[in-house]
Amino acid sequence: MRASDIMTASVITASPDMSVRHAAGAMVFAGISGMPVIDDSGRLLGMITEGDLMQRAEIGTGAKPRAWWLEMVASTTELASQYVKEHARKVKDVMTTDVTTVTESCPVGDIAELLERRRIKRVPVIRDGKVVGIVSRSNLIRALVTMAPEVPALAENGDHAIREDVLAAMAGQPWAIARENVIVENGVVHLWGPVVGAEEGNAIRVAAENAPGVKDVIAHFGRPPID
Repeated sequence: MRASDIMTASVITASPDMSVRHAAGAMVFAGISGMPVIDDSGRLLGMITEGDLMQRAEIGTGAKPRAWWLEMVASTTELASQYVKEHARKVKDVMTTDVTTVTESCPVGDIAELLERRRIKRVPVIRDGKVVGIVSRSNLIRALVTMAPEVPALAENGDHAIREDVLAAMAGQPWAIARENVIVENGVVHLWGPVVGAEEGNAIRVAAENAPGVKDVIAHFGRPPID
């Protein structure tokens, strides 16, 4: 699955000369938390998000006065930038210009990793320098709901086949348990073995639950298998 499969193509955008108030209203009425800023030819200039509008003089959320000695050590550039963020009336003055983008062919897995690493909520999709879509965290969640069906419980799967699938799901994992510690009876997977940590135990259980045909999973960690 790639960006083109899940992106929102009808993107709400802002212009650099749009007023900050107008941009804020557009985001509120559209129910979005950010939008690309583009020029007349559709080329990306930046992004304006809720984060860019958090510190505003009009609503009393500007940066609080600092101690005089902090003002002394702050650079002129830093203070000037802060003033612009709080008082500027146009989008071009408050938008973020260091924007991460992806192409339509970018794998969804790479996009999810990018959003997490950069701690951002959305990423514009670019073709020939122009914005053709946007992928947000909600797009990824929507894809999970619509394109990841539950693993079917196949009635014809016998206990032996279920056991092999459980072992295959754990194969190569450092937390995997030994073959003899996985016993399947009437579709119920019993997991035996030494005491394991909570996270390791959860991983073993999830691997077992995802095997086709499994009716239930019961963990007996810390107890020897019953012959």
